Formats: sequence, structure tokens, C-alpha cells
Amino acid sequence: MLKQVILLFLFELLSFHLFSQSKSAYIIYDTTGNEITYHQMVQACQQADIVLFGELHNNTICHWLEYELLNDLLKARDKKVVVGAEMFEADNQLVINELFQHLIPMSKWEENVRLWPNYSTDYKPIVDLCYQNGISLIATNIPRRYAAKVARGGFESLDSLSDEAKKYIAPLPIKYDENLGCYKNMMSMGGMGKMHANPNLPKAQAIKDATMAHFILKYLPNKWLFYHFNGAYHSDNFEGIVWYLKQKRSDLKIVTISSIEADDISKPAKEELSGKANFIIAIPSSMTKTY
Repeated sequence: MLKQVILLFLFELLSFHLFSQSKSAYIIYDTTGNEITYHQMVQACQQADIVLFGELHNNTICHWLEYELLNDLLKARDKKVVVGAEMFEADNQLVINELFQHLIPMSKWEENVRLWPNYSTDYKPIVDLCYQNGISLIATNIPRRYAAKVARGGFESLDSLSDEAKKYIAPLPIKYDENLGCYKNMMSMGGMGKMHANPNLPKAQAIKDATMAHFILKYLPNKWLFYHFNGAYHSDNFEGIVWYLKQKRSDLKIVTISSIEADDISKPAKEELSGKANFIIAIPSSMTKTY
């Protein structure tokens, strides 16, 4: 009888273990498609000059891991970390600084900054963590009105801006390679043929990438780590932001993280892993979305 109870207990324990394994919330892969641990990713990130976390904007696991990785990097680098994000536009930097200098309360700050609709659930915890630890938060993105101008009229549409306005954009003219995969592919996205694609759309993407790279470099102290959040497309395949960073500082050690969704995260498509980033976080397609 005792033997049967023990065997039943072991069977249930094994079943629970197998069930929990099959229901992983995420699996991390390296650039060659090998599964690695979160700890291994942290170790690589803490040795970098710049970490670009390419997120899926509405994915809860992405935002949780962004927060956890920031927490671990603050400990590993003795808080010598600067945080930046695509989600904040450069002309809001003054208001961000006023918050962190305790000149305005958080409630007033949130009223005066252009925030994404999912800010309270996805980005506020990171802002709070930076605020509580005295970590600088940098608004790296181009103001959306200027990106919209490029989408309508190309790079030359920015020439008419005032010198004051141009402070919130990467120095003009920016270098642009239309054959870079991330921009070339935009011309065929959504089933649009080249005859109907707007050639200014990838230029609008490029001015965002160039501006984010510009402010990352501007606010990166020597021997510190800059931890940046952006949509995965902005840094996938070591293009976008990475390409612009390398144009200016090829000596920097940059670690990229990408995020993908898959029905079976233990067997993601090979093309989703190979060469996409230093680390790829595979998340179940069924994972809860924040919007």
C-alpha cells in the first residue's frame, strides 16, 4: 500500500513537472537558435555598452522581462545605467527631467507628456523603477509630427524646420540606405506592390531609427550601460537603430534582444531565430495582450 502511494505521488509529481514544462511563458534562444537561460542573457547584457530590447508593444511577457532585466542590470552595474525608450519623444525631455528633479509630481508629469495608451500597464512600472533609483530616463524618439512630415514629403520636408525644432532630430542630413533590409522590406509589407508603396514610409522609419541612435549616443556616459526599449523591428537583424549606432561608434558593444510569438515556443520557425538578434524571446501566441 505504501509503495502504491509513493508511486502515485511520484507519478503526479512527474505529471506536474511535465505539464509545467509544456506551459512555459517564454523560451530564450541565442542567435544560432540554441536555447539559453535568462541568467546567460543577463550576463551578456551586463557586459555591453548598449542593450536594445526589441519588444512586441502589447505583449505582457516582454514588458515583465524588460522590467526584470532592468532590475538585474541595476544591481550588476551598480546603477551605472541610463534608460531610454522609443515610447517617449525628444521634445518631452524637459518635462521628464523636471519629474526626476522632483520639480513636479508624477500626476502632473503624466498630464504633460504624450504617453502611449498602454503606458499605465506596460511602461509606468519601468518609469517608477528609474524614478525610485535615480536613474536617468531619456526620450529618444523623434516627435511624431516630424516623422509624419517625412512620411508625407521625404527627408527634405524637415529642411523648413527651425533650428529649435531640429534639436529633437538626428543631425541632418541623415545617412540613408534604401537597400537595408528593414527599409526595403517595408515597401512590400501589407501586400502592397512597389507601384503602390509610398517610398517615404521607410524614410520615416529611418528618421526614427537615426534619432533614437543619436540620443542614445548623446546620453551614453563613458563606461556606463544604456538600456533602450524599442519595437523589435527597429533593431531586428542588427539593422535600424543598430546600423545608425555603428555608423558613428563601431567600437561599442551592442547587445540586441528580439521578441517573437509562436504557437509552439519550443519549435519556433528557423527563420524567426537565425541572425535576428543576439537573443530572441519566444512567447506563446496565446499570451495575454495589453491592448
